Amino acid sequence: MSDSIFLGGGGASQNEAQELLLSRANRHGLIAGATGTGKTVTLQILAQGFSDAGVPVFCADVKGDLSGISQPGSADHKLHDKLHARAETIGLNPYEYGAAPTIFWDVFGEKGHPVRTTMAEMGPTILARLLELNEVQEGILTIAFEVADDNNFLLLDLKDLRKLLVFVGENRAEIGLEYGNVSTASLGAIQRRLLVLERDGGELFFGEPALKLDDLLRTSRDGRGYVNVMDATRLINSPRLYCTFLLWLLSELFEDLPEVGDPDKPKLVFFFDEAHLLFDSAPKALLDKIDQVVKLIRSKGVGVYFVTQNPRDIPDSVLAQLGNRIQHALRAYTPSERKAVKAAAESFRENPDFDTQEVITDLGVGEALVSTLDRKGVPNVVARTLIRPPASRLGPATESERRDVMSDSPVGTQYDDALDRDSAYEELERREDKAAKEAEELARAEAREKEKKAKSRSSSRRRSNRQSVGEAAVKSGARMLSREIVRYLLRGVLGGRRR
Repeated sequence: MSDSIFLGGGGASQNEAQELLLSRANRHGLIAGATGTGKTVTLQILAQGFSDAGVPVFCADVKGDLSGISQPGSADHKLHDKLHARAETIGLNPYEYGAAPTIFWDVFGEKGHPVRTTMAEMGPTILARLLELNEVQEGILTIAFEVADDNNFLLLDLKDLRKLLVFVGENRAEIGLEYGNVSTASLGAIQRRLLVLERDGGELFFGEPALKLDDLLRTSRDGRGYVNVMDATRLINSPRLYCTFLLWLLSELFEDLPEVGDPDKPKLVFFFDEAHLLFDSAPKALLDKIDQVVKLIRSKGVGVYFVTQNPRDIPDSVLAQLGNRIQHALRAYTPSERKAVKAAAESFRENPDFDTQEVITDLGVGEALVSTLDRKGVPNVVARTLIRPPASRLGPATESERRDVMSDSPVGTQYDDALDRDSAYEELERREDKAAKEAEELARAEAREKEKKAKSRSSSRRRSNRQSVGEAAVKSGARMLSREIVRYLLRGVLGGRRR
């Protein structure tokens, strides 16, 4: 088995083959270029190259084209002659068609196995990003999660969190004394955001069975890595949910995978398409977390490849960690675009054979500037490269082909049906019902006692059709006592905290 992935070669002023070393693939990478210049095909080529090398891959299919990786290319394709001509030009011999072993995923469960996680696994920090909360609202959300942890309230889905927020609001005085101030205005803002999230598909995303990371790390019987294709054609319409899911997945990989240093090949390669959505309007705290995860996940054997239109879409702190770069054409019609081209050119190790800045605007479709890391981890001189043709299909798989792939999926049907096990919602409902019943019973007992005393006193008094001041006071007192008992018993939930 080769220790590298063949990317291409034979471009103008550059005849040397360009390869990506598997031992340096976990140093992350960038695929950039304007719309229609070939980024998606390059992603497909890299994904299948990693798969052939036995490396599992995860990628989001934003346009639906990546599903074609599950099908072999066809000699009947209208681009057949062009593909073979390019293969001959760059010395790809033999050039053969073939599919990659594929698992389809979909948050909405329409074009792949459903993808779910629990509220507890998401955590308050990333969830706050998803809900676009400010600092104060994020603090209150964190308090709610702490209350859940301390009282063994299991947070699985949206209704669990909504019920918990109601509980926090009703007991905000007592909770505020121990955890910090809880304002009703901020609670209301969080609850409104949760309603928006539910409408955008959050109700499907949060729940069980939750995605097992081991299912993303599968290899086929012949040793090839599975390509996990998450359909994002609908999810991309909810960009916050799309980015939050991918960030959560990266964070989970970072937390769960063991340290492996620099392996001979990655344990998993993660492609983040439309990466600019992750960084748009991201607060500093979130940028710091992304920077940390990208920097440290390399030692877990995970390579992260960002796919975007312009390198400027990615913060410098993250961009500096992307050692393997494939730059497709950029257009420079405005002063801002010319600055972007200049910045992209200056990020490469200069090639004396051509002007990098000029070439970036002159690249054709399927052509790119390539600079990968050598065996010492040093960036190679940038090379103008004809990207190799893919072995799998250019274009999407049909619905029947997708169903066939899913029916033969190694994960089977384990994610198909949602589960709704006993969690925070049910526990709080039970405690409320119990408290209400006990309060009602105590109120009735008190009322019976009051009535008994009243009858005893009334036997020596003149009968009257009007209610006495004392009787009114008794009834009012009974009502107030009932309310106080309910509040007391509900507060008592907090008394069950773990110590």
